[in-house]
Amino acid sequence: MVAVSGRSISAVENSLTPPQFRLLVVLDRHGPLRHADLAGFLGVTPSATSRMVGRMVAAGFVDRRRSSASRREIVLELNHDGARLVRRSTTRRRREIARIVTKMPEEHRHRLVEALTAFTQAGSEHPVDGDTGAIWG
Repeated sequence: MVAVSGRSISAVENSLTPPQFRLLVVLDRHGPLRHADLAGFLGVTPSATSRMVGRMVAAGFVDRRRSSASRREIVLELNHDGARLVRRSTTRRRREIARIVTKMPEEHRHRLVEALTAFTQAGSEHPVDGDTGAIWG
């Protein structure tokens, strides 16, 4: 799974690391966030987040703006290019996973879907949009 994810990221943006991509995904899922909140979602220190955000701003995927609630706070937001990158990479990853899973015997596919669904729910991740039955058979 790590290899599939890595390939899906590098096929879309070769210079992006998995932690940087995770930052983009968090902003995509949760909307505009303050640095400290983003660091909390990523499970890293605010200083580590600042360095990653700086790279993502320089790469043109994230915008910084002043918070409407407090002029002292900076809010980070995924911009159009960042959202497009997340969508393209996620679509590519899902296609590759579907290709791999379709090679599995049908009974194993159904058990895998059940296990991954439970894993996703336990990890509080967002479910896959759309009909997974069409992918898994």
